[in-house]
This record gives sequence, structure tokens and C-alpha cells, in this order.
Amino acid sequence: QEVVSEESEEESNGVNLMEFSDEILLHILSYVPCTDLVLNVRRTCRKLATLCLDKSLTHTVLLQKDYKVDKDKVKQLMRDIGKEIYQLNMAGCYWLPTSTIDHVTRCKNLVKLNLSGCHVTSLRLSKMLSTLQHLRSLAIDVNPGFDASQLSSECKATLSRVSELKQTLYTPSYGVVPCCTSLEKLLLYFEILDRSREGFMLSGQLMVGESNVPHYQNLRIFYARLAPGYVNQEVVRLYLAVLSDRTPENLHAFLISAPGSFAETGATKNLLDSMARNVRLDALQLPKAWINGSGLLQHLKFNNPFYFSFSRCTLSGGHLIQRVINGGKDLKSLTSLNLSGCVHCLAPESLFRKAEDDIDSSILESLVVSCCNLRHLNLSAAHHHSSESIGNHLCQLLSRLKHLLSLALPVCSITDVAASVEKPPTTPNLVPQTFGRKVRIGIQTYPKNLGDQANQKIESSVFWALMGSLRFLETLEIIGSSFSSAMPRNEPAIRNSLPPCVRAQSVGDSEVAAISQLTYLQSLTLAQLPNILTGSGLVSIGLQCQHLRTLSLANLGMMGKVVYMSALMDMLKHCKCLRDLRLEQPYFCAGAQFFQALSHCSSLQRLCIVSRSGTLQSDAVMSFMANCLEVIMCHMFVGESLTVCRNLQQSIVRSFQAERPALNVVIFPLLHEDLTEVIRDVPMRHLDEITLFKSRVAEEPPNLWW
Repeated sequence: QEVVSEESEEESNGVNLMEFSDEILLHILSYVPCTDLVLNVRRTCRKLATLCLDKSLTHTVLLQKDYKVDKDKVKQLMRDIGKEIYQLNMAGCYWLPTSTIDHVTRCKNLVKLNLSGCHVTSLRLSKMLSTLQHLRSLAIDVNPGFDASQLSSECKATLSRVSELKQTLYTPSYGVVPCCTSLEKLLLYFEILDRSREGFMLSGQLMVGESNVPHYQNLRIFYARLAPGYVNQEVVRLYLAVLSDRTPENLHAFLISAPGSFAETGATKNLLDSMARNVRLDALQLPKAWINGSGLLQHLKFNNPFYFSFSRCTLSGGHLIQRVINGGKDLKSLTSLNLSGCVHCLAPESLFRKAEDDIDSSILESLVVSCCNLRHLNLSAAHHHSSESIGNHLCQLLSRLKHLLSLALPVCSITDVAASVEKPPTTPNLVPQTFGRKVRIGIQTYPKNLGDQANQKIESSVFWALMGSLRFLETLEIIGSSFSSAMPRNEPAIRNSLPPCVRAQSVGDSEVAAISQLTYLQSLTLAQLPNILTGSGLVSIGLQCQHLRTLSLANLGMMGKVVYMSALMDMLKHCKCLRDLRLEQPYFCAGAQFFQALSHCSSLQRLCIVSRSGTLQSDAVMSFMANCLEVIMCHMFVGESLTVCRNLQQSIVRSFQAERPALNVVIFPLLHEDLTEVIRDVPMRHLDEITLFKSRVAEEPPNLWW
């Protein structure tokens, strides 16, 4: 009787979820995927049935990373709440059949629609858009076979009212741009390959009958991102040709991201001259050839700039201060700055300077003072070496930027000057930083008392102090200035890597441990840290950074063996929120112990392993896939034979595809000649976000698209 009375008392004192106010319950329900709300939660009781259909929950439906949604769920969702949806994001839903798009026609009141990554034919697009008369924002892919002549007059009428368009091109085409006569924001992603699957060279000429008169008169934002290849350059020039004739008066953001060499032509020069005369910009990014050696920046006018990218330009620090920062005037509005690969941006001049020379701390100080509200800063892919002047270290100056949310730095920039001039630490087992013979790997040991290790060195280091001052940092990238990934884009895998910078030789476990101070860290990238001896700092990060969702590790420590394997496995046991893991390391052994540790990451969705001469254990991979039910992407590029890779890939697909509709599996030899053909079939979402290595901090303006 006493036990029963105690239980009844606990029930009476307990909190019933349904007793919360509607406002609190709506806030809680906002964290639940819309498909679960409509198809499951609302069927539990009358109160939730009403709340789950509240306008605040059905106004915007996000399916872009709901990997469990299938065609039947989408069909039922559109049937139940289609008329209540005003914004629908299906970006990257590559696994849904093309016919699924037909159900979008039920959403008569749609204002914003994102179908990037979904295969939509010209006829289906025409049928769908003909019914969406309120649409103002659209994102689509333009694939081979797209024919604008198949668009109906009703479809074109809808497009004429669209003010925001994002278009990803996989074939030379204007897509629907000529139909959008009211464009204010135009985002173009050029992913056209130079060769067809049959090996034929492609041309940048547009299809016969394509209109060449895009309507840019109301344009405010123009953004173009090019994948490598000359065809992409040819096609983007056709888009720019109209801009060069007449520059829109309201243009305030002009951004072109182009890898490699993208030469300036007479038409583009006319465009830039017209911009210098007629517009005031808030955001700017140009190909390096358009800026290098020109006085363009001296003539461009800026209003309240929020984003600048001078990635890979030879812009000197003197020009940066004089022509862009303008002596520190009116730059409080700048929130995002990309100086990746800008090797001379912290030096007064670049004419007689070597890339490895010390930076001029006064230039960085001017930058920090002028741009005190920066939230995103990228200084990677360059040698930013601090001098011995006290108080002028790069880390000390950056610690003043209290609003930073994301930061990318080269490895050599975070080392203490005193440590860098000392002889790099050596161990009896140290091997050269080059690919050598495969080394037999045993279980590594590392200091168990991480606190003692930290007290030995890092609490007094400038990097430790920097991490302590940036408490709200969410994204951190520490990348070797000479690092290049072995994973190709449109070319064979890279077989050799450049040695790390001499100043970076002392960066290792203690610096990694300093990162554990970032309590709110969500994304971490570490590449080419040569002095990783045990990886003990990784365990500290796993314990302290409980919000970590994305982890990318590449070429840490010795190149002949994986010295941090034991620490990595201990780290993974604590990463309960980890969703994306990318590992790039020669001779990586993906065996039973590794996958057993990885199975503790219950939220893991995507795994990518890139390893020259790496091995994998098929049974361990299958067991891991069976235990981790959330995993929908498994990419492994290793040193196994083609037969082993194909058999494992087929086994995974056969065993798990039915219950995981979004499952994408690619297991392939890294150095195989057909690797580029395999990569071209990877969904762009995975390829761009995890499979290919790149710096992502300030890669594009914040909130460029919803």
C-alpha cells in the first residue's frame, strides 16, 4: 500500500505535457520534422491534432535533409496540408522519383519552392508551374534534354512574376532565365562537364532556339559559381554579355566564384567599368585574373558592404587597406570576409615579398579594428607567419573579434613564434612526411590525463588564448597551407602531396586539445597537422564539444601510419550528435575496432573515407551499417581491389536500400582510372558538402539562399 501511494503521489506531482500552454507546445513541435507532425504526431490526441496543423508549423515545410521521407509520405503530406504550405524546400531529395514532383501542384499558395537536386523534366516543370500563380522564388536544376520551348504560356506567366531564381546547370542552356522578366536575385551554379560519358568534347554553345536576352533590368543580386572546366566559363560569359551592355541600376551584389584561370575579356572589362561608374555595391567577389594587376578596386564604390571575397588573388595588404577598407571607414557593416589563398593580403606590398615572409601585424590590426563585427573570416591556404613582436601575433589580434562564428586559418599561423624557431620535436619512430612503405600499426597509447598535458604547454600559448576568447565559435578550420586533397574533382586522384610548412612542424596534440574550449563548436576541420603524435587532443574535443555535428580530419601526423587511431576511437564514443564524418589519411585501416567505436555515433548520417593504400573489413562495414540506422551515405575510396569494392557496395545496397530510400553508397579504388566517372554520379548535395575537401568558411555570402 505504501508503494502504491508513493506512485500515485508521483503521478499527481508529475508534469503532463498536455498541460503546457499552446505557445510552449508549438515551440516544442517546431523541432519535429513536418512529415512526423502531420503523419504521426497529430494522430495521438485531439489537442495535438489541432496544434500540428497550426499555420506556424505548416507555413514552411523543409524536406531537404529529411532522409526518411519517401514518395508515399510526400504524397500524403501534400494531400493533407498542401493548401497551407507557402514555402517548400525539397533541395537535394535525389532519391524521390520524378513523379513525386507532380504532387507539388496541390500547393496552390506556394511563394517559395526549392527543387535543386531533384530531376525535373521540361514538361513536368511546365505543368507544375502553371498551377503556382503566387510563386516568387524558385530553385531548379537544368539537365541535358531540357527544352524551354516545351514550357506553356501559363508556366511562362508564372515565371514572369518570379523575382528570385537559383539555377544549377548540367548542360549549356539559359534554362528559364529568359522567361523571368522580373528577376531581382539570380544565382547560377555551373556544373557542366567538358566531356560526355561517351568521351566526346562538349561545346559551350547554347541550344538552337535559345533566347539570348535575359532580363536583368531589376537585378539586385548576381551570383555565379563555376565548377572546373572551360565549358562553364564559356557559358557564364553568355550570361554576362547582356550585363555588359547595360548594368542594372539597383545592382548591389556581384559575385563570381571561378576556380583556376578565368581570363578577363573586353566584354567583362566593359561590365566592370560600367559598375564602377553606375552602382554602389554591398557584396563583391571576382575571379582573380579580373583583380590582379588592375586598379579596379580603386574605382568601385561601396555602400554598406556585408561580404567581400578576394580568394586566391594577389591583392597586397597595402591595397586591401587603402582601396577596400578605406582607412577603416564604413566597414562596421562587413560580416563575412574571404581571403583564402590571398598570400600577400597581410603584407604591405607583394612585389619583392616571398610567400613565407612574416606578415605585417599593423595591417591585420587595421583589418580587425575596421571590421570589428566580422562573423565569418577565412585566412586559409596561405603562409601567415607572425613576427617575434610581443602582442602582435595573429592569434592575439584575432582574439579581438568577439562576434566570430566561423574561422579558417592555416596551420602555420597558430604556432607560437618561440616554438617555431626551436628544433621540431622528434620521436624514435618518426618517419618522413612522405608516402613510404606501409608500417605495421599497433594500438597507440596517449596520455590519459588530458588536464596535465594541457597544463604543460597550451594554457600559455597564443592559440589557447584565441580559442578561449572565441567562446561562441561554431565552425573552425585549421588547414595546412600546402595541403591538397587526394580526392579529385574532374581529374585523376592526386598521388603525392607537398610537405607541410616549416613553421607548422610544431603544431600537434596540444593545439588540438585547445580547441576543446569551444563549447558550441558544430563543425571542425583539421588538415596536415604534422606533429600529431597520439591524437590525445581529439579525445578532449569529444568530451567537451558536445554539439559537434561535422568532423573532417586529413593527413594528421606521420604519413606512413595512422598514429591517432586509438584516440580517434575514444573520441567517437562521445560524439552523440555527430552527423558527418570525413577521414582522409593514407594507410587508414577501416577495421572492426574502428567501426565498433563509430557505432557509438548514433546520429551519424554520412561517412566518407579517402585513403591511399587504405584497407577495409567488409564484415565490419556491414555490421556498422546494420547498427547505425541513420546512415544514408557511405563513400569509401581506398586501396582495395575493384572486385572487393564492388562486392561490398552491392551487399550494402541490397541489404539496406529498401528501408533507407536515400541510401547512397560508393566504394571504389582511389587510384582507379575510372574514378572521375564514378564521382559524376554522386548526388551534388553529398559531393559538395562532404566528399570533396574544401574550405567552406565565407565560401559565399551568409543567407544567400534559404
